[in-house]
Amino acid sequence: MKALAAGLALGLAGCAAWAQASPERGRALLLQRQDTGCVLCHQIPGLPAGGALGPTLQGLAERSTPAQARERIADARRFNPQTIMPPYLSTEGLHHVAAAYRGQTVLTPQAVDDIVSYLFEAKAP
Repeated sequence: MKALAAGLALGLAGCAAWAQASPERGRALLLQRQDTGCVLCHQIPGLPAGGALGPTLQGLAERSTPAQARERIADARRFNPQTIMPPYLSTEGLHHVAAAYRGQTVLTPQAVDDIVSYLFEAKAP
């Protein structure tokens, strides 16, 4: 029940910011190997060759909705507790976090919306 409520909250939060999401900012975030690491694990349309550790994000719009993608980016552990994907919008259950980063999420809700807007706008090269 708690996970469902969190998912609904994330979906509703995403709706409010979606109109202000920027695919350009999303692209820049996806390319940040240090901060997001997305291209290290995923093939992403319109970006230089990425990794093959995670699923390809080519054709994401055919198999997911923006709200579903946002939930997976926010905290993929809700779908697969064994995932190696970082929980970008959650601090719950994290251990051994440097003091300077305790209680902080990796990304902001706006950054996640920007990434999702790029992923659902991008076309394969």
